Amino acid sequence: MILAVEFNNLHEVLRSLYDEMLPLSAEMAVVAKGVAGLGALFYIALKVWQALSRAEPIDVYPLLRPFALGLCIMFFPTIVLGTINAVLSPVVTGTHNILEGQVLDLHALQQQKDQLEREAMLRNPETAYLVSNEEFDKKLEELGWSPSDLATMSGMYIERTMYNMEKSVRDSFRELLEVLFQAAALVIDTIRTFFLIVLSILGPIAFAISVWDGFQSTLTQWLTRYISVYLWLPVADLFSSMLAKIQSLILENDIESLSDPAFIPDTSNTVYIIFMIIGIIGYFTIPTVTGWVIQAGGMGNYNRNVNQSAQKAGNLAGAGTGSVAGNISGQLLKK
Repeated sequence: MILAVEFNNLHEVLRSLYDEMLPLSAEMAVVAKGVAGLGALFYIALKVWQALSRAEPIDVYPLLRPFALGLCIMFFPTIVLGTINAVLSPVVTGTHNILEGQVLDLHALQQQKDQLEREAMLRNPETAYLVSNEEFDKKLEELGWSPSDLATMSGMYIERTMYNMEKSVRDSFRELLEVLFQAAALVIDTIRTFFLIVLSILGPIAFAISVWDGFQSTLTQWLTRYISVYLWLPVADLFSSMLAKIQSLILENDIESLSDPAFIPDTSNTVYIIFMIIGIIGYFTIPTVTGWVIQAGGMGNYNRNVNQSAQKAGNLAGAGTGSVAGNISGQLLKK
C-alpha cells in the first residue's frame, strides 16, 4: 500500500506539471499571431485574386476561416485547450472512479484471503508450526530429549527456515513485479504528459501554420494527436480495472475454496504473478489501443518502439519468473 501511495503521488506531480506548463502556450501565441497574420494576408489575397481573374463573385465564407483561427490563437488556453480538456475530463474522471472501486474490492478480498490461508494452515497440524510461533513452541514442548526427538527438532527448524526462505523469495519477486507494474504505468503517464505539454505549447504554431494555403491538414492532425494522447490515461485506467476485476474473481474463487476445511491452500501466488507480467506487457500496448479509438497519424514509429519494448519486458519478466519458479521447485525437491 505504501508503494502504491508513492506512485500515486508521482502521478499527481505529473498532473500538476501539466497545469503549471499550460500557461506557456499563451506566450507562444504571440509568435503564432504573426505567422497566422502573414498567412491570412496571403490566403485572402490568393482567394480574391483567383475570383477576380475568373470574373467570379468573391466567396466571403472561406475568407472567415483565418479570422476564426486567429481568435483561437489569441485565446488558445481558454478556447482551445479549455474546451478540449473540459469535454475529455469527464472520461478521465469516470474511468478513474471505476479503477478506484475495483482496487478497493481487490484489497479487501486479498486481506480476507490471507486471513483464511493462515487459518487453513493453522488447522493442519503438519503446517501450523510453520506460520505460528505458539504452535511451534507447543510442538517443541511435546518432544523429549531422545535422539529421535532431537532429529525431529532439527527437521522442524530446517523446514521452518526453508518455509520462511521460500516465502521471502516469493514476496520479493512479487514486490519486484509490483514495482515494474507501477513503473510501466508511470512511464506511460510521463510520456503522455510530455506529449501533451509539447502539443499544448506548440499548439498555437500549429493553428498558425494551418492558416496557410496547403497546410490546412495541420489543424486536423494536431487535434487528433492531442485527443489520442489525452485518452491514454482513461485507457490505462480501464486496463488496470480489468486486471483488478480478474484478480478479484480469482480471489473470490480462492476464498470459496478455503471455506472447505479439507482444502490445502497454495501460497505460491502463481496466478497473481502471471497477471502482474500480463499487466506490465499490456501497459505498453495502450498507445496502440488508443489509436484504434482516435486515428492519429505520425505516431507509427513510436508505437512500434513501444511494442518492441513491451516484448523485451515480457521476455525479461518471463525469464525471471522461470528462474524463481525453478529455484523454488528445486528447494521443494530437496525436501
